[in-house]
Amino acid sequence: MKMETCPAIPPASNSAYLQKFRLYETRSHLYMIGRDKSRNFWKVLKIDRSDLSELNILEDPTSYSEIECCDLLRRIHEGNKTIGGLKFVTVCYGIVGFIKFLGPYYMLVITQRRKIGAICGHSIYAIARSEMIPVPVQSNMTNSKNENRYKKLLCMVDLTRDFFFSYSYNVMHSLQKNLCNSETGRLHYETMFVWNEFLTRGIRQSLKNSTWTVALVHGFFKQVKLSVSGRDFKLTLISRRSRHYAGTRYLKRGINEKGRVANDVETEQIVFEDSPEGHSVQISSVVQNRGSIPLFWSQETSRLNIKPDIILSKKDKAYEATRLHFENLAKRYGNPIIILNLIKTHETKPRESILRAEFASAIRFLNMSLPKENRLRFLHWDLNKHSRRGTNVLSLLGRVAAYALNLTGIFYCEVSSSPRREGLPNDVCSKERHTIECDNSSESGPVINDLNNDDNKENKVKEPTLQKGVLRTNCIDCLDRTNVAQYAYGLAALGKQLDALGFVEFPNINLDNPLAENLMRLYELMGDTLARQYGGSAAHNKIFSERRGQWKAATQSQEFFRTLQRYYSNAYVDAQKQDAINIFLGYFQPQPGKPALWELDSDHHYNIGGRNPDLRVENARSLIKRSMSDGNLLFESESDSTETHTRVGQNLLLVDKQRGGDKGFSDSSPEISTCDSDLSYSRFNPSMTPKQLFEDIEEDQYESCPIYYDEHGDTSSCSNFLDLEWLSSSGNSCDEDPSDRSIAGLSSENLVNEARTEMSSAASDSGSSLLGSYRAGSSELGCNELVGYSQRFVHWVNDGVTMFH
Repeated sequence: MKMETCPAIPPASNSAYLQKFRLYETRSHLYMIGRDKSRNFWKVLKIDRSDLSELNILEDPTSYSEIECCDLLRRIHEGNKTIGGLKFVTVCYGIVGFIKFLGPYYMLVITQRRKIGAICGHSIYAIARSEMIPVPVQSNMTNSKNENRYKKLLCMVDLTRDFFFSYSYNVMHSLQKNLCNSETGRLHYETMFVWNEFLTRGIRQSLKNSTWTVALVHGFFKQVKLSVSGRDFKLTLISRRSRHYAGTRYLKRGINEKGRVANDVETEQIVFEDSPEGHSVQISSVVQNRGSIPLFWSQETSRLNIKPDIILSKKDKAYEATRLHFENLAKRYGNPIIILNLIKTHETKPRESILRAEFASAIRFLNMSLPKENRLRFLHWDLNKHSRRGTNVLSLLGRVAAYALNLTGIFYCEVSSSPRREGLPNDVCSKERHTIECDNSSESGPVINDLNNDDNKENKVKEPTLQKGVLRTNCIDCLDRTNVAQYAYGLAALGKQLDALGFVEFPNINLDNPLAENLMRLYELMGDTLARQYGGSAAHNKIFSERRGQWKAATQSQEFFRTLQRYYSNAYVDAQKQDAINIFLGYFQPQPGKPALWELDSDHHYNIGGRNPDLRVENARSLIKRSMSDGNLLFESESDSTETHTRVGQNLLLVDKQRGGDKGFSDSSPEISTCDSDLSYSRFNPSMTPKQLFEDIEEDQYESCPIYYDEHGDTSSCSNFLDLEWLSSSGNSCDEDPSDRSIAGLSSENLVNEARTEMSSAASDSGSSLLGSYRAGSSELGCNELVGYSQRFVHWVNDGVTMFH
């Protein structure tokens, strides 16, 4: 489809935005004076201090000159001389938001900032210092015990660590979305990556704009200058953590009923040439995603066991929440959705393998009702197993990444430098022409053409391309193993990005290339940052350390220390940290006479204690149940009946549950076409037919949706889009141990792996046990241990016959 070329990204002046503020006070009002960077105009905000229960904010519609603004302040001072006059409070760089506990409102402001990078002239900042200022002059609740405790709890969310913002660039969106989206103003705050959406909601609704606030993104931002073949370029790595179902490791697992998953992080890798000011800039970006396994599962925090048991809930048998999750991914990124699942397949005591089988079952169930071109592509690949056996996992993951990139493509655009007043590069394509369509005759994916630009024909400017689809990677925590896989994807993407920019002749970067080492350090730093946020310690980087040739004893010592650190944080710190996050995000709102946050039994406080007169929480403590990973406090309900129906032909399987409320993002998902690759594969045929393997599914369904196993037919590695014989043909993989071979069931009801002793010398994502390794039990389990399992499963355990399902 023909569309406009990329627009000009304006210079750094960005004169239309307020960037510096001064706060003044009288006994009755707070006055905030804001100006643009070029000192061309001044605006005034007035906040009433007399009302203790409501937030009253007025914006003066007049734009003042500097002299006029000084005269206005002088007149305010003269008018308030009898009650102390006008006093200067602080210089600030934006409002983070307003919050109320049990007493007055407080205003959170940025008092110091530091520049951490720039994207085509748009500065990106981190917070160096912030301040919480009470709005009313006096309140009886200001210094109460519970009020102070809530304030200390809020301060546990350290705004000076891992938060970033920009005045002129929508850093909550990817580069491609910024250049191809016409959303403006307050809509940006409602996205999943703006963490102060709740804190700014009051002022944005009152003023009908977001002029005075900054949108904070939580995650990771790092920009470095690199060079290849004597040419310099900037590489920016951004991770955006979702505010939905956000929290800490054991307190936020799996998925909630709205399809939101824990530890949901979007990672974007931006590459652009370091061009002189005034010249056009070539720029490219690639987006990938990580997130918890989209099932209802949990782990109870334990001070006695560093590896708590995994509890899998069977309440969503139709995988409605899983469907909503993948529907949302398709809405955000388009198709195909490629799933890289790195969790273990074989364990002495089944933990991860339980989720692995149920996840495979969910994908199979969803794909049954999807058009072939929109089916979820998956690869189940036990990274821990392959790395332990000496496999060059980075090389193999690199091949997977290259294949995924061929399916999704990358975003590339050449941006002109002519200035635009608005400063926002977010209306490249008009809304009518921005329907992303894919020409199936072209393997390169969708393109953007400028029909009216004759210079492009003369200078042979490359046509812009769009990324269509996304790679979604997960392990158990989506931290350590996931970060290794994301690095491999980033390295493969970097080669394609530099090739698009014309910096290299071939789109492949060898692992021994200095660029690979530089990128590894960036992803290692990102991995450590995200792991501290969610897991409480830096990431386990054993594979990176081994790649660098680090002394093995030093690596083991470092891994053991990080395991201890993560265990301590999970057992002793995370509960309070989760409470702080729930307060900051507005998932718990204190009310006088209601249970305090620390008095509740569960960490899942969504909407509980909110200022809703219809919400009854007088007996919340007795009614609250421990929910699994649904993200809500569960109250006793009179009916839990569910009516399910399937509508075929939608972008994703749609299964509506009539529960009297909106449980998802929308009733349907926009139709987004997919670019199919013309590559063909030699399919591996296991010794058993599909009908024998999966008796409950019609055979013709498998003919149209083949599953590829590794060369031994082992489901520790299986995929429905990638030929694993081709993947392992690099010669880096080891031969399979015949005793370590089975076809795992694709339903948790029929799941259990063969009991074998598995010794691991290094900590995995979940850490190594301080209380000793599990001992392998006998090959026959007692009857009391088999309660709740099917007779077929009991027969399999006792007789030792390989079970297929």
